[in-house]
Amino acid sequence: MGRTIAIANQKGGVGKTTTAINLGAALANAEKTVLLVDIDPQANASRGLGVERGDPRAGTYQWLQDARGARDVIQATSLPHLHLVSAERDLVGMEVELAPEDRREFRLRERLEPCAADFDFILLDCPPSLGLLTVNGLVAADSVIVPVQCEYLALEGVTEMVGTIQRIQNVLNPELEMEGVLLTMHDERTSLSRQVVEEVRKFFNSKVFQTVIPRNVRLGEAPGFGQPILSYDGRSRGAEAYLALAAEVLRHDQEKSPR
Repeated sequence: MGRTIAIANQKGGVGKTTTAINLGAALANAEKTVLLVDIDPQANASRGLGVERGDPRAGTYQWLQDARGARDVIQATSLPHLHLVSAERDLVGMEVELAPEDRREFRLRERLEPCAADFDFILLDCPPSLGLLTVNGLVAADSVIVPVQCEYLALEGVTEMVGTIQRIQNVLNPELEMEGVLLTMHDERTSLSRQVVEEVRKFFNSKVFQTVIPRNVRLGEAPGFGQPILSYDGRSRGAEAYLALAAEVLRHDQEKSPR
């Protein structure tokens, strides 16, 4: 049985989708079978892996509706070990449609259960909000990666997210763990970035990944070409950082596995 990791932060623009795409690609590069599930109606992870807007194939919306099975919605990507369940704008309506349903917070978890054993890792790209889709992601997950941009008030934003994770643990998913806080968009030339790194590490200690994702032009360009950074520019600093992050996640996985 593989592990399901939600990538979540209620704040937008922190590198959440960039992390979902490129961590997935880096794990696939290590020959791990990976499923990336795009549960964000903005569908940026889907675009970043080459799915065109208006693609007729069924995706997350149809899957959560129970109109399709896993085999009907999982599609291949340009990387052999990386698979995707794509999103479209119609996913916006899912929050309203799920609201009156029993066990509405468990819908994604129930959809993932039949196919979970087929993958080493399932990554969930959550919306930048604390709505029902994000709650579904946190309930379905074994652990959470919280990306945090190296900017002013970063610590305030991540503490709010940690509070949400604790509430999910208390009420809906007691097995949920913090995989780690991931510092993103780091500019080593600025004192602000250095101060944010210091503050976050001091506050969260070992729960902060050693890997820090740099501010990197190539990382920003890659989604426009529908490619992860490893395919677009595998020698860039962004690619090196996500390979290092994948190595940390794999070490975590080995530590959690029964001996």
